[in-house]
Amino acid sequence: MGNNNSTTSNDFGALSFGDSQCRGRLTELFTRVAINLLGFFLIAGLCNVLHYILKPLSQPRITSDIFVGLFIANLGFVHRAVNYSTAKTLRFIIDFGMMCYMFVLGIEMDPYVLFKVPTRDAKVAYAGMLSTLILACAIIPFMHYTGQFEIDFTLSLSTALSSTASPVLTRLITSLKIGKSDIGRLVIAAGMHADFISTLIISLGYIVYPVENDDLKDAGAFSRIRTAVQMGAALMFQTVFAATVSPVFMNWVNNENPEGKPMKGSHLVLSVAFITLICCCSPVYGYSPILSAFMAGIFLPREGRVSKWVISKINYLLSNIFYPIFFFWMGYEAKLVDFEPDHFMTWARLVVLFSIATIGKVAGTVISGAMLGFRWPESVALGLLLTTKGHYHIYLAIAAKTAGRTSTSTSTVMVIAIFFTVVHAPSVVAQIIKRARKRAPTHRMALQLLDPSHELRILLCLHGPQNVPSTINFMEISRGISDPGIVVYVTDMIELTNEVAATVVKGDGQDTEAVMNKALMEIRNQITASVEAYVEENSEGITLRRMLALSSFSGLPQDVCTLAEDLMAALIILPFHKSQRADGTLDAGHGGFRYVNRKVLRNAPCSVGILVDRGFGSIEKISRSHVSLNVAVIFIGGKDDREALAYAGRVSRHPGVKLTVIRFLVDSNSENASRRAGNYRINISEQQEETNHDDECFAEFYERHVASGHVAYMEKHLANSAETYATLKSFEGQYSLIIVGRGGRVNSVLTFGMNDWQQCPELGPIGDVLAGSDFSAKMSVLIIQQHNLKGELDGLDDDFSIM
Repeated sequence: MGNNNSTTSNDFGALSFGDSQCRGRLTELFTRVAINLLGFFLIAGLCNVLHYILKPLSQPRITSDIFVGLFIANLGFVHRAVNYSTAKTLRFIIDFGMMCYMFVLGIEMDPYVLFKVPTRDAKVAYAGMLSTLILACAIIPFMHYTGQFEIDFTLSLSTALSSTASPVLTRLITSLKIGKSDIGRLVIAAGMHADFISTLIISLGYIVYPVENDDLKDAGAFSRIRTAVQMGAALMFQTVFAATVSPVFMNWVNNENPEGKPMKGSHLVLSVAFITLICCCSPVYGYSPILSAFMAGIFLPREGRVSKWVISKINYLLSNIFYPIFFFWMGYEAKLVDFEPDHFMTWARLVVLFSIATIGKVAGTVISGAMLGFRWPESVALGLLLTTKGHYHIYLAIAAKTAGRTSTSTSTVMVIAIFFTVVHAPSVVAQIIKRARKRAPTHRMALQLLDPSHELRILLCLHGPQNVPSTINFMEISRGISDPGIVVYVTDMIELTNEVAATVVKGDGQDTEAVMNKALMEIRNQITASVEAYVEENSEGITLRRMLALSSFSGLPQDVCTLAEDLMAALIILPFHKSQRADGTLDAGHGGFRYVNRKVLRNAPCSVGILVDRGFGSIEKISRSHVSLNVAVIFIGGKDDREALAYAGRVSRHPGVKLTVIRFLVDSNSENASRRAGNYRINISEQQEETNHDDECFAEFYERHVASGHVAYMEKHLANSAETYATLKSFEGQYSLIIVGRGGRVNSVLTFGMNDWQQCPELGPIGDVLAGSDFSAKMSVLIIQQHNLKGELDGLDDDFSIM
């Protein structure tokens, strides 16, 4: 009995000790996981913060990531915290991430370009690669990047220097808004060619020189040949299998899962398993898994739902999870303490690497540019942009060190050289834009200069269905005569939120997208049905087109301006950011749409109008048989008022509109005239020039419209802005719509001081007063701004030509 109790006591003690030991290990494990997660979020946060700080300099994200990775990973306590086990796990993560990266890179490539006649961009890419390769092979052996001369290392480094990081370059060119220009398209295509050819050479060269396989160093020639034959045969089988079987399999999955329906889970699992099977064929026989992923990717179909799904998911994984870890690993392996800054050869190797990449590319692009007829500044810019290196090149630099081919100092030199190939790219693009601006035409569309025999093109923007009634009435009064008529592009301005972005799919055409969000589709269908019903009933002289501006509020102005450029619109109409309540007052408005209006006013390629709807949309139908709408246009002077007068001339042709033109003139006989002149600074020459333009424009309008009796005319002689305000107040209840110019007046004493109490400066002094809460709830206002006809462009067409 006593022995049993003793045994039970020992068992309980053993259990207690084991439980305590397990609890201790779990605590240690969770603590380590928590520290690693904290470090991950810290690095990701610092990368985002630094990228935001460098955003005004247009630096790509990779520059901030490299800097953060080198800084954080080389902190003493951080470097000591990474033990052997953590470093090994980190390498596994990096290798897997690079496999995903190279797989997506391969999918984006077109392998059949090798069998086509070289295009212009291919010739530029090949010339830059060849000159860089020759220069590198001639210089690298003398710089002792390795302990002794190694032909495989020299060829690999030379090929890497001659390549281009197409994902980094494409993202950079697109973000800097030159992706649709001729030089932008050329540099992206040339970068793709250079990236594809160089990576393909490295992939095939790995069969002959398997850099990372240390077991082959001491092997005999026969063993090396046998291994190369095995890897080559496995890679050939993988390539043929991917090129022949994968299109059949992927097409079957795509046909079973049409667009607009969720993909079946079983098909997703089969697709991932199929892709994994292809990628694993050649690594079984010793081939590099990373290069195998690239070779598998280039022969998989690029189109279809499966490929798009794989690309989107992998890119999300890379940008949000992998890159912070990758750059921390880079900084950990590139130890700055081993950089050896006091050695001359360290700096010499850095300068030589950067010089080879830069001079070689520029020399090749200048030579090819001369043969193709490019101007030398654009050829130099092409070469500088094609020097861009990226994530794969950083991986190769660190892999050379971990494989024992180079020292830590040399690998760090390579990483720094890669950094400098990227950091200069935004300034190169800025010079391209500067040169394009100087050569771009400065004439833009204006209503005042529009040929009467040409149709009027209007980009009519909407926030939602609430703008449809005013849109229809605006089309009605703007239609003019049936020949040539008007073309109206009714455009939905939609904010690109995360919810909406998840439903965006690529359309059939180039650079087209479709929104599959059900709520937005219903709203767009409702708007389309309403405006189409109006056009079908009143089709004479009106051509309707439906457009979509889909972006964040920061990107919407650019989209609207780009649409206006592409469509050659003469007038953009934007709804006011405030809407009318049931009691007739205006609400606080939407800050995002106000930002859009302001930016469009600043950068638009044509005239812009802002419509303040206070009852204009509630007019059910504007009759054509009798006058049903009273409209006034106020003319004080200046380019915007002349543009408003030009639009009013078109409105006056509508039989249901009674137009009154009201001209405000300075009362020179007023008692306050001398005192006014003393308080107001006048540019005599500029004012005289503008006055001559005003008189000429108004005389033409008067002769064409007023003298014939179609338009009523009224003059108001005023002394100051106070009388201007009082006169505007007297118009309450007389007009349903008042058309005014936004501003653009030279030294107008009649609006002097009105800017001091403006609530919405984007409406101008007169428009702001008329849209204020003190005025009638049934009087709408259209504020028109003419674009700047003089001087250098503020922006460029997306598809500008400079080559």
